[in-house]
Amino acid sequence: MKPEPLTAVQLIDNLHEMGNPVNVAGMARFGINAANTLGVSMPQLRELAKGRRDQQLSLELWASRIHEARILAALVGDPARVTPQQMDAWVLDFDSWDVCDQVCMNLFDKTPWAFEKAVEYAAREEEFVKRAGFALMACLAWHDKQAPDQKFLELLPVIQREAADKRNFVKKAVNWALRQIGKRNPALKQAAIETARSILSIDSPAARWVANDALRELENLPENRYKK
Repeated sequence: MKPEPLTAVQLIDNLHEMGNPVNVAGMARFGINAANTLGVSMPQLRELAKGRRDQQLSLELWASRIHEARILAALVGDPARVTPQQMDAWVLDFDSWDVCDQVCMNLFDKTPWAFEKAVEYAAREEEFVKRAGFALMACLAWHDKQAPDQKFLELLPVIQREAADKRNFVKKAVNWALRQIGKRNPALKQAAIETARSILSIDSPAARWVANDALRELENLPENRYKK
């Protein structure tokens, strides 16, 4: 059963009613940008989004610049109607790691442009644009069950190339992408481990952290993880 249609203005009013300043303070402690943030939880946002798929509504929510409205925009957007131009515009608006990740995992990774944009954004210098590239890689490895291994093998040199970026939000996303690719199947696990070992040779504390953290997880994955 579809929920009652609500306008962007009505949904934003609901978000304001749900807002909790205590939550905003807690979010800030986890590195989430408190600007334009209301303190609405993810379960509440998912409940508001349930059964809604409306691209125009998504665009209107994004235009509000409200933190939670932008996450909600990703939850209600239509991946089939997302254009490369929209993706390019939205990534420039990213100002917090959680908005970046939620948009990538709930909308961008379901578009036809996801692999292409992952590689493109990973080469950019803007912190959250670059993070979006690697978040997309991680989410594709997690969600796209039909993609062939070759698509992920082609991402590993990009991961190695950017592993020395010392910015916290970038290096954590680089690491996330490497680990998620390695958890996809045994062949990709071996390829990810080999990539991590190559990254260890880079003279960079950030690169060593990326590699060691990935190896710690991937080398200890049980073999039965991959059994269907």
